[in-house]
Amino acid sequence: MTDISQIRNVKSYAYSPENPNGSRGGGSKGEPCEKLNPSIAVEAGQTLVLVDTDGPGSVRSMWIGGHISQSFIIRIYWDGQEQPSVEVPLGAFFGYGYPDTVKDTSGNFPTLNSAMVMVAPCRGMNCYWPMPFRKHCRITLENRSPKDTLFTYYTITLEKGEVADNSGYFHACYRQERPVAQNQAYTIVDGIRGNGHFAGVALFTGTNGDNGCWVEGEAKMYIDDDKFPSVNYTGTEDYFCGSFAFGYDSELGKYQPYSGLYAGMYAVIGGDGVRYNYQPRFMLYRWHIPDPIHFDKNFRMTLQNMHFTPHGHRSRRDDFASTAYWYQAEPSAMAQPLLSDEEIFIR
Repeated sequence: MTDISQIRNVKSYAYSPENPNGSRGGGSKGEPCEKLNPSIAVEAGQTLVLVDTDGPGSVRSMWIGGHISQSFIIRIYWDGQEQPSVEVPLGAFFGYGYPDTVKDTSGNFPTLNSAMVMVAPCRGMNCYWPMPFRKHCRITLENRSPKDTLFTYYTITLEKGEVADNSGYFHACYRQERPVAQNQAYTIVDGIRGNGHFAGVALFTGTNGDNGCWVEGEAKMYIDDDKFPSVNYTGTEDYFCGSFAFGYDSELGKYQPYSGLYAGMYAVIGGDGVRYNYQPRFMLYRWHIPDPIHFDKNFRMTLQNMHFTPHGHRSRRDDFASTAYWYQAEPSAMAQPLLSDEEIFIR
């Protein structure tokens, strides 16, 4: 992150419904206590252009509120590319994979409070991933639902000025398997080609049937044509910096949510969060900010879906979905197309 004490030769801009072009002095011309255009309607099938500007520069923050839906798709295009380098359902982009939910097992809003992303009551989506670009930046929001007149609010800040030669381009993609294939690992991300580093993942899970300590699956990272993983964690809760099934397998006897700078299991949804709930859901994240995973040629990551039984470890068929985040030396398109709205919701 930029040292806040440094005075740098850059200019700041902000895009919002009150200043859609992000121009200096281009905000509301209303009276001191008058709001002219605080939100914008998104019609069914419509794609809004939130930012369209030349570089060099860097997106510094994004806040989006109002209607948050997996039917809203955020896309980011770098340097005039025809294909996006970011293509993710809106809630999932901010690590909030169950956007229709506003209460966890405690009856409170599930708050994600980390260094790179914050999800605040009630559905205030915030992102602080730095996103440098050299020639151009375009950010769009598409409404793929059949519902008209869904209102959104947003403020996106960026700065314009020189970009360091070694700055990478931000990427993010969405995956899901509902349920995970029997005896197969879930793929967090694959098809990444080029030089860069993996920066993190948000995971959204729904257990099918007896939860049975569903976190036994190992996270595995394959770097530069690895046949076997170079980075191999020992369990799902271990990868997300927890232990003993987030409290389920300890004296607590129940899942204990937490949210830290770089990792968290911040939401348990459904039932009361204790042993043997049927179909609890979880939202987790892990940001590789102090420990990015570098690759020169390619990268992929998988996560086993397993639990422990008296007869040993067994494969499960839970519902997994995720957003992966990484940086590359060059902007790149998605390795596979985003699922359709019908496929995401499995109607």
